[in-house]
Amino acid sequence: MAMARDGLLPSVFSDVNRHTQVPVKATVATGLCAATLSFFMDVSQLAGMVSVGTLLAFTMVAVSVLILRYVPPDELPIPSFLQERIDSVSFLCGETKSSGHAGTSNSSQQPLISKSDASVDFPVIKNQEALGCWVSEENRRMVAGWSIMFTCIGAFLLSYAASSVSFPGLLRYSLCGIGGSFLLAGLIALSSIDQDDARHTFGHSGGYMCPFIPLLPIICILINMYLLVKLGSATWARVSVWLLIGVIVYVLYGRKHSSLANAVYVTTAHAEEIYREHEGSLA
Repeated sequence: MAMARDGLLPSVFSDVNRHTQVPVKATVATGLCAATLSFFMDVSQLAGMVSVGTLLAFTMVAVSVLILRYVPPDELPIPSFLQERIDSVSFLCGETKSSGHAGTSNSSQQPLISKSDASVDFPVIKNQEALGCWVSEENRRMVAGWSIMFTCIGAFLLSYAASSVSFPGLLRYSLCGIGGSFLLAGLIALSSIDQDDARHTFGHSGGYMCPFIPLLPIICILINMYLLVKLGSATWARVSVWLLIGVIVYVLYGRKHSSLANAVYVTTAHAEEIYREHEGSLA
């Protein structure tokens, strides 16, 4: 239902029955699909596919928490029907960087950063005297981005080597050492730099607070990747078929009908102000 509401699936799946307030069509379609799969597949095979979806979702959430806390996007997409709200907060109009944002069709206007943003002091790396040149915001974001990438690579190598008991001892221990080094280096680097709290309110005012960052998300990534690797190649082959079907549906339908197809990209601070005004008008 959520994918149909966002335009990624035909709108017929987002219809809600007026009497029961239930998406009957989406429920029936999902039930028929699940029943068909359960008729032709073993319970263990279905359990493996369900586990892959759950673990992949948890892994993506853990990685997203690190990204939002350390390298959040500078701009957010706003649906085109909120254009009046965008204009109401006195944005300046200029050329749109349409080539830099896939799916942005409004190429004649782009909200720019207001004068007040120039006085915002973005967070810098802790212990500036000890870290020397790693003090600028650009360097902080670059270090954080590379650290998150090394953390994910290290977690995968460590999980893959630990679960591959058929590997020769030397190769297995070498991969474990490399993966562990990447993982530890990413954890130390992320623990040594500030989170990007000045650019978003995620986890602060009204948001969900995720504690023990970056340790807790990294532990979640490591555990989930280990369990994903343990599921076996047959499960991944079946899941790959479903992922391919999803890509085909997105390319042929979702890409053209997505709710973000005509989105306008604005700065993060201004996006929050636009949504606050929109929610206030609906109250």
